[in-house]
Amino acid sequence: MFQLTLRRRGISDQTILRTMEEVPRETFVTAADRGHAYRDSALGIACGQTISQPFVVAYMTEQLQLQKQHKVLEIGTGSGYQAAVLSRLCKHVLTMERYRTLADSARARLEKLGYDNIEVLLGDGFDIPAGAGDFDRIIVTAAMEQIPEQLLARLEPGGILLAPVGPHQGVQTLVRVTRTDAGFDRKALVDVRFVPALPGIAREL
Repeated sequence: MFQLTLRRRGISDQTILRTMEEVPRETFVTAADRGHAYRDSALGIACGQTISQPFVVAYMTEQLQLQKQHKVLEIGTGSGYQAAVLSRLCKHVLTMERYRTLADSARARLEKLGYDNIEVLLGDGFDIPAGAGDFDRIIVTAAMEQIPEQLLARLEPGGILLAPVGPHQGVQTLVRVTRTDAGFDRKALVDVRFVPALPGIAREL
């Protein structure tokens, strides 16, 4: 039923559908929500954040056009679910989270599940460490009012960045940016709702 729901919503990539089946979503939600883990809706997690609905996770993953050799940056680890899905489809995922509680619990969860090509970093998604290098794909899982130039600069040639862009309160547009020889090619995809992407590391939580 889970895969059928995603197919009906337009997800056609067989590898992504299979990966969504294999990643145990019930371990990424709160104990109270385990019975709703595979429902196609967002669910609340710690620190006032959310785990995105399965369709949005699958859709964003599909839009990244991942390849096995890719190095991926995710901004907004949350529970670690999106990173887990990405990790099955690429070489390495660096995922950044501003809330220590979320970063620590996601790291422990992913290690326990054996997702050993994911690095969880407590940090500011607007200030990527220089030593992290550049990335083939960048995915932002929180709403940005605009995409920072310094983030675009971390894309490899031919790289793709995906981010919800728009006001923090209300509806955003999922934007796909491709780095070309001529610059950056932007395409608006669908309307979405994400929690705000905020600068800095949270002082509490």
